[in-house]
This record gives sequence, structure tokens and C-alpha cells, in this order.
Amino acid sequence: MALAGALERLQEEAICPICLEYMSEPVSIDCGHNFCRGCIAKHCQEKGLWADGPFSCPQCRASCHRSGFRPNRQLANIVESIRQLGLGGGPGPELELGTPLCPQHDERLKLFCEEDEEPICVVCRESLLHRPHTVYPIEEAAHVYKVKLQKSLENLSKEVEEVKKHESAERMKTQECKAGACLNS
Repeated sequence: MALAGALERLQEEAICPICLEYMSEPVSIDCGHNFCRGCIAKHCQEKGLWADGPFSCPQCRASCHRSGFRPNRQLANIVESIRQLGLGGGPGPELELGTPLCPQHDERLKLFCEEDEEPICVVCRESLLHRPHTVYPIEEAAHVYKVKLQKSLENLSKEVEEVKKHESAERMKTQECKAGACLNS
């Protein structure tokens, strides 16, 4: 069990927070977060940063510079080892076919916007509408909502039990009243 948890955490570290796939040519940026070289370069390009101007880290919003991209060879080795183990990265091809697409960008809906309570794609996350919002990988959001739903169901079950107890007590009182009325007649 502990091994499975450790492997899961290792897989999570190897997944790029932008594309949600195993990192390709991982680089560390000034704040210490890691991304695919292509993903973080595209992020900078979309922000209109062609030179070494500062940009915000997509994860922590810290100010970083393109010159601060450092190849993370250790992480690249870990990613390669995970691939060789055949653990899969993010959703596999068989899951990608059934994954809904964003109606605006035709990208897979891999993220969940907490404020809007809706699935979004990685392009939507960078839009002005969602940028200030709290966004999670959709699997993590599903787990959070599953836990909330289970708690709600537990509370509802307790309320149903209370109603049943109250109903039973009322039935007993009604029977006692009927029995008392019969004796008084």
C-alpha cells in the first residue's frame, strides 16, 4: 500500500501542471516549479514575452525570467523511468477519446475552476476570466466533490434516522392515546 502511494506521488511530480502530461524536456524556473520546456515557453509566448521580460509562474504567480529556465535532468530521468515502468502519464490514449473537449478551444477539459464550478481546458485557465480563480486538475476536484457528497449523504442518513425515530415516537403516542380513549369510553 505504501509503495502504491509513493508511486502515485512520484507520478504526480512528473506531470506538467500546464499540459497535465508527463513532462517533456523538464525545466525548473526561478521559483523552483517545473514544466515542460515547450509548455512554459508557449506560456511566455502567449503572454507576449519574447525576450527575457518577467512573467508570472503559472502555479505560484512568482515573478520569473526566461533566462531562469534550467534543464532538470534528474526529473527527466525520473519521467523516463516512470515511462519504462509503464505506469502511464495523465490520461492514457484510451481515456483521451472519451474526454470532453472545451467548446471554445477544442482542448481536453483537464481542469476544474472552483469559483465557476465547471471543467475548463488549459487555454481557459490562462484567460482573464479564470486566471484569478482557483483551478485544480479535474481528477483532484472530482475527489474533493466525492468526499463532500459522501459527507452530505452521511448527514442526510442521520437526518433520515432522526425523522424515523421521531415518527416512531409519534406513532407510539398515537397508539397510547387511542388505547387511553378506548379505556375511557
